[in-house]
Amino acid sequence: MLLLPLNGYSQSDSAFKADTLCLHRQRLTALITGSTLLYAGSMTGLYHLWYKDYPQSSFHFYNDNDEWLGVDKAGHTTASYIMGSLGYESLRWAGVEEKNAIWFGGSAGFMFLTVVEVLDGFSAQWGASPGDLIANGLGSALFISQQLGWKEQRIKLKWSFHLTKYAQYRPELLGSTFPERMLKDYNGQTIWLSGNIRSFLPQNSSFPAWLNVAVGYGAEGMTGATINPDFYNGQPIPHFDRYAQFYFAPDIDLSRIKTNQPTLKMLFKVLDFIKIPLPGLVFTEKGMRICGACF
Repeated sequence: MLLLPLNGYSQSDSAFKADTLCLHRQRLTALITGSTLLYAGSMTGLYHLWYKDYPQSSFHFYNDNDEWLGVDKAGHTTASYIMGSLGYESLRWAGVEEKNAIWFGGSAGFMFLTVVEVLDGFSAQWGASPGDLIANGLGSALFISQQLGWKEQRIKLKWSFHLTKYAQYRPELLGSTFPERMLKDYNGQTIWLSGNIRSFLPQNSSFPAWLNVAVGYGAEGMTGATINPDFYNGQPIPHFDRYAQFYFAPDIDLSRIKTNQPTLKMLFKVLDFIKIPLPGLVFTEKGMRICGACF
């Protein structure tokens, strides 16, 4: 999933030039093998979770920009950003030169999710979404531009999820199992833009390096993509108001917590894409409220 663009370079030194001596070929081989297996497994799982029970058609586009109050588009951007970051870190671990790792690894999310859009394009239920493609590109661009300009990620995209009451009314659409609901129930997903304060301050600042401030976006009350149906399988569905909600809360940048343990450091980097629930403010059309632990 992360290294398909590098398959053509794995047998040649030309792509890495003077940095070839730093390349860990055994790591790169293991990474290519593992990524290929991960790609195959993820696509198989996605097929069974999302496409298996729906009819296929000829390839087509579909404009879904008005669906799910934009939460799905924010999710695409975040997924592309996270995959790009993991792709970059994986290639650097394998000794790939910095700029190649930025461009190839940072584009991994866009490439993987473009394949998903192709699958959508052959599904009669959906279609390839131009809005999704743009969102995927924005996620990759956010990672690549920061890595090129700042050599670090000062502004990160994060994700959080909580179970909601809405999935029970339309389990075929919003999911019936926990993995399905994490993927399909947009009511429970919140997308966060988390900025590291210390990285914008002078180098001699004593401000905690791990403390971020985050703004989040989510929505609730959705039992349908654009409108809420009144019935499902002949059974009435309660009326729910559809509304967007914005969050403001502190955040913890796990990747900036100092540790000498390589395993712990790696774990911090992986878990850093999940927004840790902390007290904050929620803003909706109904007003403002305080949340004890914002998801």
